[in-house]
Amino acid sequence: MIVSINNVSKRFGKHEVLRDINLEIQNGEIFGLLGPSGAGKTTLVRQLVGLELPSEGENHLFGQKMPSLKLIEKIGYMAQSDALYTELSAKENLEFFASLFGLNGAQRKKRILEVMELVDLSEHLNKLVTNYSGGMKRRLSLAAALLHEPELLILDEPTVGIDPVLRQSIWAGFYDLKAKGKTLIVTTHVMDEAEKCDRLGLIRDGRLIAVGTPDELKTRTGSSSVEEAFLAYGGVQHEN
Repeated sequence: MIVSINNVSKRFGKHEVLRDINLEIQNGEIFGLLGPSGAGKTTLVRQLVGLELPSEGENHLFGQKMPSLKLIEKIGYMAQSDALYTELSAKENLEFFASLFGLNGAQRKKRILEVMELVDLSEHLNKLVTNYSGGMKRRLSLAAALLHEPELLILDEPTVGIDPVLRQSIWAGFYDLKAKGKTLIVTTHVMDEAEKCDRLGLIRDGRLIAVGTPDELKTRTGSSSVEEAFLAYGGVQHEN
């Protein structure tokens, strides 16, 4: 297993954002964290990349307790807000991020071209990011997360603001990464994206209320869609 979340809770003052989360994510799967805004998805993935600490419990990636600087090169992270330098071009942004991961010379140039092609931004490589639309910035952020070919990709709402046709293309890219043995964790509140995941963790009010494949979740609840299954689970903890 690549991710192990053990009895994790998180409080900000008296407000409990995560409540006793236990979850294991296997190598080579696309795992979706599905829940409404404010459910705790972002807090959980920020802990997995070491940006936040749990109030209780532990998170382990690749068998090591997080946070761990040793694991940075194995993880690609795309946050909800774009961490880009808008006064620089897309190419300059990617060159900067590539340098952080030790990519140099021909390898750096090759990877920049590859990730820009994946997110359909090749024509805009030299454009200043300040002139990018919101959807283009999301795609550039995804390209930056993919640059160093991480073993684990953690993507927080990666396709928000991206049109449906391009969203399909990006998901095709996710499947290609999975075929290469990569593991992806994707947070979403978009139901058709949830259907594309190998397994889902349903989160509501900081609690993990169910885990399973989309088909398993639908079968258990007698539902015809993931959305129906999520509503059927409601705030009640079912057996996983």
